Amino acid sequence: MKKIGRCRAHTNIALIKYWGKRNEALFLPMNSSLSLTLDAFFTDTQVKIDPNATEDVFFLNGKKQSVEETQKMSKFLDLFRKEADIQDNMIITSFNHVPTAAGLASSASAYAALSGALNQALELDLDTKTLSTFARRGSGSATRSLYGGFVEWQMGVENDSTSSYAIPVDDASWDIGMIVIAVNTSKKKLSSRKGMKETVATSPFYPAWVNSAAVDLKEIKQAIKEKDFIRLGEITESNGMKMHGSMLGATPPISYWEPDSVRAIQKVKEIRENGIPCYITMDAGPNVKVLCQQSDMPNIMKQLRHDFDESKIIPSKVGSGLTYLTEDDWDY
Repeated sequence: MKKIGRCRAHTNIALIKYWGKRNEALFLPMNSSLSLTLDAFFTDTQVKIDPNATEDVFFLNGKKQSVEETQKMSKFLDLFRKEADIQDNMIITSFNHVPTAAGLASSASAYAALSGALNQALELDLDTKTLSTFARRGSGSATRSLYGGFVEWQMGVENDSTSSYAIPVDDASWDIGMIVIAVNTSKKKLSSRKGMKETVATSPFYPAWVNSAAVDLKEIKQAIKEKDFIRLGEITESNGMKMHGSMLGATPPISYWEPDSVRAIQKVKEIRENGIPCYITMDAGPNVKVLCQQSDMPNIMKQLRHDFDESKIIPSKVGSGLTYLTEDDWDY
C-alpha cells in the first residue's frame, strides 16, 4: 500500500446551479446541475497514512486546524477507510489557492483533491465516476471538480447514493473563459449549507426553481452541443438569478449580495449592450463571475478596470480534471 497520495483539483462554477438537498446525509441534490471547471483556482492536497499516529491531523495552508474541523475531516476519511478496510490515522496537508467560504467553490476543489489523494494513497483504483460519489459526501459541488470543462452532476434516483455522480459533457475548448470579479473574499456570514437548507424549508418559490432548473439543464446541454455561446450565456445568467430569487423568498429572506455585486452586474450588462457577449452568474457569496469568450477577455477586463481595482479582476481559462502530483511537484 502506498503511504502517500498527492492530488490537485480545480474549482468549478455552476452554470446550472445546485441548490438544495433531498437527502442531507448522502448529499443527494434536489436537481441535476452543470458547471465549468476553472484553471485559476485550485487545491493541492497530500494524504499521509501513519499507522503510528494517535489521531488524524489536518493542516490547511500551513496551519493546524481545530478539533472541530479535524473531526469533520475524519468523518469524510472514514468513508475511504471503510472502503480500504483499514483504521490507520492520517495526516492531511492541504493548500487552498482559493479564498475559503467566499462563494468561489473552495470546498469543491478541496474535497475533490482530498478524494484523489486518498484514492492514490490507499491504492483503491476507483474510477472517476465512482470517486465522484465519494467526493460528493464532502461537498456536493466537489463531484464536478473531478473533471475538466463542462461537467454534469446527475441527481440520481430516490435515495440511491451510487446513482448520483458527475460525468464530463464537453471539454469547453471553443473559446470559453470566465472572469471573477472578487467583490469580497472574506468568509461569508451564512454558509451555503445553512442558506440552502433554509431556502428549501421556507421559500414558496423553491418548487418552481427545481422545475425550472431541470428545463434549463436540458436547454444548456443543447447549447453546448451546438456551441451556441449566446444561448449558453443567456441560460446561465437566468438560472443564477432564479436561484437567488428563491433565496429572497425564504423566511427570513437570504441575500449574499453586496453593493459592489450590483455594480458589477450593471457593468457587465453595460459591456454586453456595447456589443461584447458576456453573462453573469453568482453563487452563495457576493462575488460575480462573468462567462465570456476567451478572445474577448482582454477587452472586458479593460472595461471592468474603470470600475474595479485590477486586483479584484481574475481571469480564468478552462480547468482540467484531477491531476496526481509527484514528490517533485509538491514544492510546499
